[in-house]
Amino acid sequence: MAHRDFVSRRLHSFLGLVPIGLFLVVHLTVNYFATRGPESFNKAANFMESLPYLLFLEIVFIYLPILFHAIYGVYIAFQAKTNVNRYGFFRNWMFFLQRWSGLFLVIFLAWHIWETRIAMALGTTLNYDMMANILANKGMLVFYIIGILAAVFHFSNGLWSFCVHWGIIVSPRAQRITTYATVVVFILLAYVGIRAVFAFTNPGLAF
Repeated sequence: MAHRDFVSRRLHSFLGLVPIGLFLVVHLTVNYFATRGPESFNKAANFMESLPYLLFLEIVFIYLPILFHAIYGVYIAFQAKTNVNRYGFFRNWMFFLQRWSGLFLVIFLAWHIWETRIAMALGTTLNYDMMANILANKGMLVFYIIGILAAVFHFSNGLWSFCVHWGIIVSPRAQRITTYATVVVFILLAYVGIRAVFAFTNPGLAF
């Protein structure tokens, strides 16, 4: 049982980085094309949609990994406890936010998939107008901003956890340096994601 739990945690950690983390970066990058205007985003989105064996790739490398990561992540969230003896105040707060951002993301991703991929299956075209219409609702705009911040935080903080659990960073100094690096990752990806969101609500906005 202990061995199975160890393997499951390692798999959960690995999938959070590859392929889910990589998909997050690609997804935010494609959305960022909206800052160049609707036509630029539509070209980027159409390129992604034209990839061969797209449905197979999505199921194997996106949906199944996310499903396992989400289900096992919820299990971890409700059985895990803080560890003030091993980690300090800051790391325990990061652990707390990691759990709750993950729980929020289960809801956010389910809704996002419903509004985009399911809508596409029902006949809605994936283009700039789809996201512009969704984000025209102020409530949805706030919901998506929180969702992006939660996803970026969950990934960047999870990157630190991955390095610790896989023995890549061991010493306190290495862990501290990696913390700074993951903060930079969070800031950069958050900027890309949030700027893209506002590009869908105001094509002429640049910041």
